[in-house]
Amino acid sequence: MTSDPNDAELIARSLDGDEDAFVEVVRNHEAAVGAYLARRVGREQAEDLLGEVWVAALASRAAYDRAFPDARPWLIGVAHNMLRRHWRSRRPEQPRADVAGTASGWDPWAAVDDRVDAEPVLRRALALLGPQQREIVTLVAWEDLTVADAGRAIGIPPGTARRHMHEARMVLRNAPGMAALLNDHDTVKEAH
Repeated sequence: MTSDPNDAELIARSLDGDEDAFVEVVRNHEAAVGAYLARRVGREQAEDLLGEVWVAALASRAAYDRAFPDARPWLIGVAHNMLRRHWRSRRPEQPRADVAGTASGWDPWAAVDDRVDAEPVLRRALALLGPQQREIVTLVAWEDLTVADAGRAIGIPPGTARRHMHEARMVLRNAPGMAALLNDHDTVKEAH
């Protein structure tokens, strides 16, 4: 009995001309990537951006590192970049958000905050984090990525991602009301 091909194998098959192989990759990750986008821009805009993510992923699939059998972190990274382009393309009178905080120092959390279904304590605590710390935390908590995969998704080395997660934990441990939440769920998934 043969096992189902992993994402890396499906991407390789798609590059070899199997048109259905990439459709299977999309099917495997559509819900997760769609949820990632919806949490950041709302459902309506997420639906529009999701199609653009798949087009961009299909066009760049030759650059996919097939050493990684799971394409979800890569696809989240493609979505992350699509969000950055989306926020940069907004009219000048609209605040520009950039999830990495590289634009003019703008932090997108205010725009994301009103879309997050979290407790007020959690929202206040997350607002204390820097943009990359917050992105790593949310990718691990909401997208169920490992810390290393979250770093890969936003284009930073695993060690840097682990440092951001450690710094975020230190900030969150000291945030009002967060100590109890962290003690109840201090098993954040990390890659070793």
